[in-house]
Amino acid sequence: MSGSTLGHLFRVTNFGESHGPAIGCVIDGCPPGMALSEADIQPELDRRRPGTSRHVTQRNEADAVEILSGVYEGKTTGTPICLLIRNTDQRSKDYSSIEESFRPGHADYTYWHKYGLRDPRGGGRSSARLTAPMVGAGAVARKWLAEHHGIAFRGGMAALGDIEVAFEGWEHVQHNPFFAPNESQITQLEAYMDALRKAGDSVGARIVVEASGVPVGWGEPLFDKLDADVAHAMMGLNAVKGVEIGSGFASVAHRGSMHGDELTPEGFLTNHAGGVLGGISTGQDLTVSIAIKPTSSIRTPRRSIDLQGRPATVETHGRHDPCVGIRATPIAEALLALVLMDHALRNRAQCSDVRQAVAPIGARATGG
Repeated sequence: MSGSTLGHLFRVTNFGESHGPAIGCVIDGCPPGMALSEADIQPELDRRRPGTSRHVTQRNEADAVEILSGVYEGKTTGTPICLLIRNTDQRSKDYSSIEESFRPGHADYTYWHKYGLRDPRGGGRSSARLTAPMVGAGAVARKWLAEHHGIAFRGGMAALGDIEVAFEGWEHVQHNPFFAPNESQITQLEAYMDALRKAGDSVGARIVVEASGVPVGWGEPLFDKLDADVAHAMMGLNAVKGVEIGSGFASVAHRGSMHGDELTPEGFLTNHAGGVLGGISTGQDLTVSIAIKPTSSIRTPRRSIDLQGRPATVETHGRHDPCVGIRATPIAEALLALVLMDHALRNRAQCSDVRQAVAPIGARATGG
């Protein structure tokens, strides 16, 4: 299967299936000499892993990562790094009822037509389980970017279904199961999800992620623009149906006199561009918003067809996230880190000798 590798100089190849013996990735292109151990990676995997609250799938996976190669005496060697995460809590029998039919809104139908067969156990390769290795690879990228450029990442939920989550402070994200930058609405979100789970239905979400400290000048025009690569990576995340950079679709209603981010000696006055101009980073916060569709695996009966094209009714039982967006924040942060890591190495390869007499202006503005 092609399409399992992300990046050019920092390349991550994802492998495994949801109910196979293990999942993982191979990271090729990590610079040598960086201290690295499982302890650097595991905290990010713990943020993403299932079974952490009643609002997500109760599949009980430890997601314990193993480094199989690419590290010697505690430091990266510059050779491929293999990360392995063993699956320990599969319940394949939960999927026996859908072996002969297709879940509406799911990849079952398209995988079957493209490859001639499909692995119905947990969705096989189309499962969100395969995001765990990307979070592991993202942790490696995050460490290098922090050490060499001081880049930091943060993200949170901006909407759960039709509920807009008001921004009250990034410090709240780590204190609730929704990754919401909010304290006052958590009870409302809890009740909303409890009712949704009882109804056997699902809902979507909007997630916002940011990277601060990104230097000016990263990105490769025309077709490897920084924002284009970010959008490409985010669309690779399961269930994502929309990506915005900066003001995104709200830009349609802007006038040029408002939308163009004015420059002063002290910095940009606004950040409608989301930290990217002409596909190249501006030095401001890189801001990304993603729209995640409702989970396809639901208990509510839905019309479909079987493998012979006959009418069928599908009810999906087992352990599923009523909203896959709840656990999406650390995944989106990881994907953003992987794209920035790749562009950091690409910029270093071509433009490391470029010097300007005038230093980059301050990046004071972070909002729209």
